[in-house]
Amino acid sequence: MKRLLRERRPVVAALYREGPPPFLAEIEDLAEVRLAKADGLAKALDGADVLYQWHSFSPALKENWAAAASLKWVHVSAAGVSQLLFDELIRSGITYTNSRGVLSRAIAEFALGFVLDMAKDAPGSFRLQQQQRWQHRTSRKIQGQSALVVGTGSIGREIARLFGAVGMAVDGAGRAERPGDGDFGRIHSSAELARTVQGYDYVVLAAPLTDRTRGMVNHDVLAAMKPDARLINVGRGELVHTQALTEALASGSIAGAALDVVHPEPLPEGHPLWGMDNVIITPHMSGDTEDYLDDLGKLFVDNLVRYRNGDPLHNIVDKSLGFVPTPEPSPPGG
Repeated sequence: MKRLLRERRPVVAALYREGPPPFLAEIEDLAEVRLAKADGLAKALDGADVLYQWHSFSPALKENWAAAASLKWVHVSAAGVSQLLFDELIRSGITYTNSRGVLSRAIAEFALGFVLDMAKDAPGSFRLQQQQRWQHRTSRKIQGQSALVVGTGSIGREIARLFGAVGMAVDGAGRAERPGDGDFGRIHSSAELARTVQGYDYVVLAAPLTDRTRGMVNHDVLAAMKPDARLINVGRGELVHTQALTEALASGSIAGAALDVVHPEPLPEGHPLWGMDNVIITPHMSGDTEDYLDDLGKLFVDNLVRYRNGDPLHNIVDKSLGFVPTPEPSPPGG
């Protein structure tokens, strides 16, 4: 291990809900650790240099901001952090990092699974199996089908690579229109989504939730999609106007949807989406593989070593944007 440059061991307040984070012994070798649940965070923050937010969606930092005067770095064990940011934190000099990239491959696999489920009508086969009915049907090929991936960060790019590997034609939609690159045929501006979605067989949402993206899939966007198009959401539930989606699916304006995230979450009992045959719903689990907690923990340990060494941290969030900006890849041949 590289010689640690910071002489004083940093104080790490580790916020957890059910169990402490993995690799606790490794963290304690590098820092003084104060384990705390939300109701004890104020005491743990007093004099702390680092907040390790293992309880990734807790609002406890905002609620205990007055005790955070000594904080220099906050790390969150999640990729989407916009809902955790607040004005005082954004204006502060605190470095904020997230877990971008750790779950990207798993989420991309889940999105491809959704495509296969819908193209091959796996839910229909399951319903027939439950009825003990042998009913031959045809299915849709995915080779040659087109997909628009909304969100061109690490998750969106991993989705594009997997979709491309099975012969799909993949474009992206990001903050600005720009030439295509090794992952996307072309990249549209997500501000023009209603005009952009026309003609695609699958529209896949993998964008972060920000003020700009909240409710981006609305009545106009859904009305612009092809009648045989499918919507996949592995991003955030609030990217989609739920009532507009419900109406589009009920009317046949679009052919189907696969939703790992919804709004509100969880979806209330009795909501129409639960009972629709053309809808697949999973409980916000697309990135949660059997070993994902260890993967998240390893990222923090690596960043903590970097912090002690004085090296640049991985995954620094632009707090004004609410996510880690992605450098633009060079276009093909560039």
